[in-house]
Amino acid sequence: MSWGARRKAVRQQPTDVEAFDPEVVAEVRELFNKVRTYVKPATGEWCIPYPSEALRHPAQDHILLQTLKTSLNEVKNRLSDKDLEVWHQHTNSTNHAGKVIGTVRTSANAEICTQAWCTFYEILGTFNLLTHATGTGVGQPTHSTPITRPTEGAPPPHLIANTLPWWFFGSDNTSVIISQRQLLELQGFVGNMLSIDVVTADGSFDCQGNPDEQEALVASLHYCEAAAALFLLGPGGSFVLKMFTLYEHSSLCLLYLLNCCFRSVSVFKPATSKAGNSEVYVVCLHYDGRKAVRPLLSKLIRHFWPDLSAREALFPSQLLPQSFLAQHEQACSYFHALQTGTIGENLKYSLPQDRWLSRNSGPSVLQRYGSDAPGPEERAAGPGLEGACWEGPQCCLGGRAQGACCVLAGPLAECHMDTWFVIVGATLPVVRNSPFCDGGLLNHLNEALEQACPAWTLVPPCSSCPMVCTTSILSEVAALCDITPCNGKGNRKCLVFGRASCWGDCEEQAGGLALEFRSEPSLPPTAHLLGCVVLSLHRMGPGDALLLPLSTFTCVTAATVHCLHLSFRSITLKCPSPPGAAVLLCVGFCRAAARQIPHLGDVQERMSCLRQVLQFVPMELLKGELTEFLWTMNSAIVHQRLHLLMKA
Repeated sequence: MSWGARRKAVRQQPTDVEAFDPEVVAEVRELFNKVRTYVKPATGEWCIPYPSEALRHPAQDHILLQTLKTSLNEVKNRLSDKDLEVWHQHTNSTNHAGKVIGTVRTSANAEICTQAWCTFYEILGTFNLLTHATGTGVGQPTHSTPITRPTEGAPPPHLIANTLPWWFFGSDNTSVIISQRQLLELQGFVGNMLSIDVVTADGSFDCQGNPDEQEALVASLHYCEAAAALFLLGPGGSFVLKMFTLYEHSSLCLLYLLNCCFRSVSVFKPATSKAGNSEVYVVCLHYDGRKAVRPLLSKLIRHFWPDLSAREALFPSQLLPQSFLAQHEQACSYFHALQTGTIGENLKYSLPQDRWLSRNSGPSVLQRYGSDAPGPEERAAGPGLEGACWEGPQCCLGGRAQGACCVLAGPLAECHMDTWFVIVGATLPVVRNSPFCDGGLLNHLNEALEQACPAWTLVPPCSSCPMVCTTSILSEVAALCDITPCNGKGNRKCLVFGRASCWGDCEEQAGGLALEFRSEPSLPPTAHLLGCVVLSLHRMGPGDALLLPLSTFTCVTAATVHCLHLSFRSITLKCPSPPGAAVLLCVGFCRAAARQIPHLGDVQERMSCLRQVLQFVPMELLKGELTEFLWTMNSAIVHQRLHLLMKA
């Protein structure tokens, strides 16, 4: 079965709306019509301010809007004692549009029918973003892209693998729009297009550390996204910008600028966007073109920087017409009432905290954990890591923690090395997302590492960890190898990276294998791993084996494992292992693998420069059983690390 296979769409008969209760019909229509549109006065007083007035004056708070902000934050603070997972389940059950996505998923022939997908198509259905064949141009990339795993959080690189030529990530491959260089490079990327008709912007930052100030924290990003849209769009084009609350002076100025540049501007809350969150979409139609806004746009681009909104206001308060302020205040009051009403309704129907495990969830917890169900002191730790219970990698792998079912068979017949290319970019300080590991697990790991003591790596394995002994690892390697002399000249060789002390005196337990220990080079993880593989390709003969410690989640690591897949008959995983988190058992070396050496040597040279190598094997080749193997391996590594971090 292929995860990318489309299900046959179920054609549903149109529903007679008039057959329903009038109150139900009115509620549904209200649910899908949460929109406020700005109306420009006929006097023409809404006009683009002179560039000399921009970015010169301090921002000013607006009393009514700040009152709404304070009121909303007070309502949100009532959620501070809620368990996030339990609250999320509760709000899913009370979501008035909760069944919309499921219904669309069964009736629409779409591979990636997520909430975001439905939200954007709701915007397409509500507003005429495209004047010709609405939605087909935007929807086409989605419909032609296969999915690789049956999860909503599927790896983004795999989702776009078939349309990579149409994606632009900048010369540093960060895809960060808050950079003047990135914007100018993006203009060059689209330079051959006749016109840009639609720009969508739905970026954000992680604001969990200060959720009350989410709007202010993302204001600079919204400025940069809007400036990019005004810079790229052709006359008559449309712009969709995801924003949050609209109470700050920065949002006032941005909405006023958009109203001056587009014939129609609306603030829309889709039904498929949870009513209790602050997310709204600013939909701008019929762009007037760059001619009128060019002087101001030039100044904005000169100040294009992450703190664009943090220094001075885009416009002073006295330049914002009262007619605009009045409409903006009415829109903010409307969406404030919707959000606070929804949160209040959810609080009204939620169970008290002491009853969260007494209905429905209680039996399932007891069935899962038996007599070892988490006690009150563990549950009281709240939504963070303190309440997590990590049982080591076996809880993730379901019996595969010791490599029983985690096997990568090779060598691959085709390597397509003519398609390999190196991508370099800015150095990544930490891995926040990976197409080869569950995103939730990575988030937990990063959070735990931020809170961990420096000596956590020195914590000894506990008795509950199913540590694989060195004897069993080497015995398994010996059993997998063909223990016959190579052309009558000697035994098979097993190249082992890492300290020999980790393996002890294992010469006799190697089953006739000649062990050769090599110290790990003192390099960054990815360069170290690639260096080990290149050295192995130089030193190994046909049928030899390799034991390689491994612990990282990047595309470069995946490409390196792909190289091993081209070189060995069998690759298995052991986690936890004596040398560290995990070790790869590579058996049956193939001499033909030496053809990779020139390519890998070039990658090593690129790694010596200041910029980081992000990829050297196309994402299109890193799929199938390799992805499943890496997913299993990285899940085991993360669980083992979390297990040790919780003990430290």
